[in-house]
Amino acid sequence: MMKKRSLRIVFMGTPDFAVASLKALIDNHYNVVGVITAPDRKAGRGQKLRASAVKEFALKHQLNILQPKNLKAESFLEELKALNANLQIIVAFRMLPKAVWQMPEYSTFNLHASLLPHYRGAAPIHWAIINGETKTGVTTFFIDEKIDTGAIILSEETDIENDTTVGELHDQLMELGSDLVIKTVQLIEAGEVSTTIQPQSENLKTAYKLNRDNCKIDWTEALDTIYNKIRGLNPFPAAWCYLDNGEEELLTIKVYGIEKQISEHKYETGYIITTKDTLSVACKGGYIRINEIQLPGKRKMDAKSLLNGFQFSKSAKLL
Repeated sequence: MMKKRSLRIVFMGTPDFAVASLKALIDNHYNVVGVITAPDRKAGRGQKLRASAVKEFALKHQLNILQPKNLKAESFLEELKALNANLQIIVAFRMLPKAVWQMPEYSTFNLHASLLPHYRGAAPIHWAIINGETKTGVTTFFIDEKIDTGAIILSEETDIENDTTVGELHDQLMELGSDLVIKTVQLIEAGEVSTTIQPQSENLKTAYKLNRDNCKIDWTEALDTIYNKIRGLNPFPAAWCYLDNGEEELLTIKVYGIEKQISEHKYETGYIITTKDTLSVACKGGYIRINEIQLPGKRKMDAKSLLNGFQFSKSAKLL
């Protein structure tokens, strides 16, 4: 039996999703010799500098932190080399130059929140729900020169329930992913990794970067399409649309918690139907009942609270 390798790990990540994997490494007593994360960014109304979630965790555990602006800078490459790591682990970071991912002896692997080769790209958790998938998962793979195309080490599948939001799936995959990172590290430590080359296919589903245009609700689409889009963007970055309330200016609103109701009706798509405490929108094949909504300049609120203080016109509709 082969003697276990002694690992010196550099971890790279930025958001909450990455913290669970870093925590798992620390909890399992792995030697993390450095943490690479994004530079502090201005955020909030006061535009104060805010550290990434990974940096905050690393500070609490007194880990060595690097925050390079340029991953190709000679000064950063020298600092990274000086850590003498033999394995690098990437979770929710940015694309690495070859000089970085080729550096360690036991290579660099990435955790991706989809079942590769499907949903390569920036927003795999969102698009799995938006596209109405019933299954997704997490994958570890060795990094190569393209985005999310390297040889697969391990993957783990999970179900997506019919009412799951992207926030809920994010947390589920974050925990599943942290377990997969540990299993992957154990294989590398034991020298027992075997990989699978990702299949080449023209029919791959892609996890495009989210932007204002692809987060807008089109109320002329089918009930399920609208339903999946809204829950696939709840709570972040949130699906949005315009409210035409019979005034000169359209209001930009965000829609969060919803239910769907399959029903035949003769209303125009986007038409709003209200009762004392419910807010529903007509679409092809039924209604979307909005339970949580946000008006411009206001906080997110439940429909009942909104209806207590906001008057919808008789012709009000969502566009």
